[in-house]
Amino acid sequence: MPNEPRSSRRGWILLGWALLVVPLIGAAAQPAVVASIKPVHALAAGVMQGVGEPLLLIPGGASPHEYSLKPSDTRALSTAQVVFWIGPDLESFLAKPLANAKTARSVALMDAPGLTILPLRAGGAWEAHDHDADHHGHHDDHDPAASRDAHVWLDPINAIAMVRRMVAVLGEMDAAHQAEYARNGAALIERLERLDRQLASDLAPIRERPYLVFHDAYHYFERRYGLNAVGSVVLDPAQRPGAKRVAEIRARVREQKVRCVFSEPQFQPALVETIVAGSNARRGVLDPLGADLPAGPDAYIQLLQGLSGALRGCLASA
Repeated sequence: MPNEPRSSRRGWILLGWALLVVPLIGAAAQPAVVASIKPVHALAAGVMQGVGEPLLLIPGGASPHEYSLKPSDTRALSTAQVVFWIGPDLESFLAKPLANAKTARSVALMDAPGLTILPLRAGGAWEAHDHDADHHGHHDDHDPAASRDAHVWLDPINAIAMVRRMVAVLGEMDAAHQAEYARNGAALIERLERLDRQLASDLAPIRERPYLVFHDAYHYFERRYGLNAVGSVVLDPAQRPGAKRVAEIRARVREQKVRCVFSEPQFQPALVETIVAGSNARRGVLDPLGADLPAGPDAYIQLLQGLSGALRGCLASA
């Protein structure tokens, strides 16, 4: 535009700067959010949909029981404004970094109002009646000195409590988008309620069929839908069981007429081969974290549907 007046050219330049700066101002308005595991990330992504996107800290193929922070994780935590995690009962490696974080607001979802907390089960063998004897109260009534089962996200009713907590925290920190968070949260809760009804119906035909899980990660799912898990292969997923433990589990498979033994993608599948050898039990895979699912707002619902499908696929035909 060589012949254009100088004032006009200056106007175009200012307009160009405005077009660059306005999106940056809008982007800076949303809090920088980090979510620890994929199920938590999925719920946060659902609440933030159309506003922003949380960062997933632990990849789906890694276990929060064994995870170590990488330098990139440390950088992400140092710039985060909100970190959603289950709590030190699960992601113990995060407790110290979050306690030392200067900018991040740590939100342990295990402390969300209305969440149901179950105690850790003792040992790796449980009878069917143990499910009914379990304490099934809210965290307000729970003795904090007792051991708590941290796999709280595997009950969709707990996920609803977590979503409500996320909506409250994000709305408080980002009042400009409070209405969007509330609207997204309400839509997500509706989906979770439908999911709960669907799972209850789909799993009803296999409720009495005995099975073994790799480690005791599914207490909430089993309790919600009345399933008949009779034990776990390992007591601690980070440690390989000894010969005595393996022999005890093999005996339990025979005595309880176990239909299926489930491994997990985060841990050693060869151990399950040893457990089922010489028995009529089938092998299956359960994934409590969604290792192969694409991260995003649909991952939580896909995760629980995947658990239901894996259980039905193995137990219904066994």
